[in-house]
Amino acid sequence: MDEKLDIITIGEGLIELSSDLSLSLAQSLDKYYGGDTLAAAVAARRLGSRVGYITRVGCDYFKEFLMDSWQAEGLDISQVKLTGDFNGLYLLARPKNGSKEFSYYRKKTAASKLSIEDISERYIENAKIFYTSGVSQSLSLSAKEAVGKAFAIAKAKGLTTAYDPNYSPLLTTIEEAKESFDDVIHEIDILFLSEKNDVAKLFEITSIEKVIKYFWDLGVNTVVIKSSQNGGYYTGYAGDIVFCEFFYTQTIDTTCSGDAFNGGFLHAVSSGFSPFEATKLASVVSGLQSQNIGAIKSIPTKEEVYREYEKI
Repeated sequence: MDEKLDIITIGEGLIELSSDLSLSLAQSLDKYYGGDTLAAAVAARRLGSRVGYITRVGCDYFKEFLMDSWQAEGLDISQVKLTGDFNGLYLLARPKNGSKEFSYYRKKTAASKLSIEDISERYIENAKIFYTSGVSQSLSLSAKEAVGKAFAIAKAKGLTTAYDPNYSPLLTTIEEAKESFDDVIHEIDILFLSEKNDVAKLFEITSIEKVIKYFWDLGVNTVVIKSSQNGGYYTGYAGDIVFCEFFYTQTIDTTCSGDAFNGGFLHAVSSGFSPFEATKLASVVSGLQSQNIGAIKSIPTKEEVYREYEKI
């Protein structure tokens, strides 16, 4: 692809099967697709960014659904490779009682076969921003190596680099997450963190201000921390730390809302917003996304987001 891209990301595409009833009671499940970096990619694309996605897709019954859906979104999928493996999936339910049911099936999938062979230097240098997550690294050793190669190319070519550890005990151990983080920390310009899942579990620092300053000292330019406890986002940039409240405090389903935030933030930065204004826009994206069940299918459109953003 010769057209300049705003954002490139790498990760896994999963089939999403969801219901607003308990999985034990549901007679049918709604089919869509998900994945953390994929959610960020779609969020940025729906806002108008030109976004490329790197992954592997298995030639099972879901191949056409995934490829056709991503193409319909407007993602550049020229770097998506087809394999003879199967695609991963997850089950999601949000019963009316407010509980959440969630199960992953993602071992030995097509996406786990990602490798350094899937990373094109020419493709990456054609973008402004490269973004990925610890979830992408957790897919396999070869996927972790692919992420490392992509970051190295992005830094060498002068791209802005962004990363979210996105730690979850469902996917990896604390020790493995720390190791993956250490592999790329010195390549990162923008760092997204969850106070509850990342800061509390991966780092022995309790103060948000100290966490931000710690990563500034390591060379990270921009640090954004989601604090559910305090109801908003802390953005650290150029020596200042600014707090932005959540757009909505009442939510229906927060699956991938953090990833939607990341996509909104990266879109805003690539469009010339300051990191502080980018946080405001991204909070609208995340807030609107959390008002419905499902990860990517709930991500709002550009018109919906900017209509609410202009009111802030």
